[in-house]
Amino acid sequence: MNEKSTTSTPVVRTVGILRYEGAQAAAVHGLTDLLQTADRLAGERRGPARLSVQHWESIDGPAPEVPLAALIVPPSLHEPTEVGPLAAWIRERHREGTLLCSVCVGAFVLAETGLLRGRPATTHWALEERFAARFPEVQLDTDRLLVDDGDIMTAGGLMAWVDLGLRLIERLLGPAVMQSVARYFLVDPGAREQRFYRTFAPTLTHGDASILKVQHWLQTRSHDKLTVSAMAARARLGERTFLRRFAQATGLRPTEYVQHLRVGKARDRLELTTQNVDEIARAVGYEDPSSFRRVFRRLMGLSPTAYRRRFRQADGAGPAGD
Repeated sequence: MNEKSTTSTPVVRTVGILRYEGAQAAAVHGLTDLLQTADRLAGERRGPARLSVQHWESIDGPAPEVPLAALIVPPSLHEPTEVGPLAAWIRERHREGTLLCSVCVGAFVLAETGLLRGRPATTHWALEERFAARFPEVQLDTDRLLVDDGDIMTAGGLMAWVDLGLRLIERLLGPAVMQSVARYFLVDPGAREQRFYRTFAPTLTHGDASILKVQHWLQTRSHDKLTVSAMAARARLGERTFLRRFAQATGLRPTEYVQHLRVGKARDRLELTTQNVDEIARAVGYEDPSSFRRVFRRLMGLSPTAYRRRFRQADGAGPAGD
């Protein structure tokens, strides 16, 4: 007696990739490969859902026959200046229930729609100031590599399309398929943050000569014992005036600025030397290594030892000593 098959037809979820002018081809094709591999692996597992990938190069034609499950705005090597009617087209997809996604510069395109107003988002950390100036109403957090806010998902750096693709696969096909795709492509499915990779680049073009003088001085003296009074004296300003002008010029309080400088120098030593963490703490200006560890973890999201394990150079692999 033949058993009647109980296998149901899987639901096909369509993901659109928007090939706007300047979109990075590597991300478009990489996302396509990632998603199509996820579909194949889901098929092998006989899962309840499958994926279909479409490239949208023009919005002048008919709208999708059925709502897209997700629409991805990929990164670009250039900041988009004019979005034009594309913004209205994206808003219409959102009204249909499409999950909107962006990578890197793609967040500028999403922000032009107005849909990010008052909501959390991320983009490449190097674009933070430009994005914040154009879209001050967006709750920008460039420490995060991926912000999943339900119906809108934004990813940070140029290569963050991998992280976004894996999260999208997890949402549309489930965690088991996502893990299988990660193993297939030999990529880490664990959570990452942009601050692991961010380089502290202090603002130097603010036009305040007194504060710039202090910044140049701090660059070579950050390992010394520093006080606000010493910095104010260097700037030839009263302390209250110095604090106000320093924050206006750099966006940071002096103590925060020094912490960023010291952590940056510590990162170099963790990557390139065999010094243990206590030695590095003292070398960059911390008498108390435990204070150094707290500051490092707060700014980088990793302990010094975890940072070294992730980023150390082969020739400079040093002891742990967290």
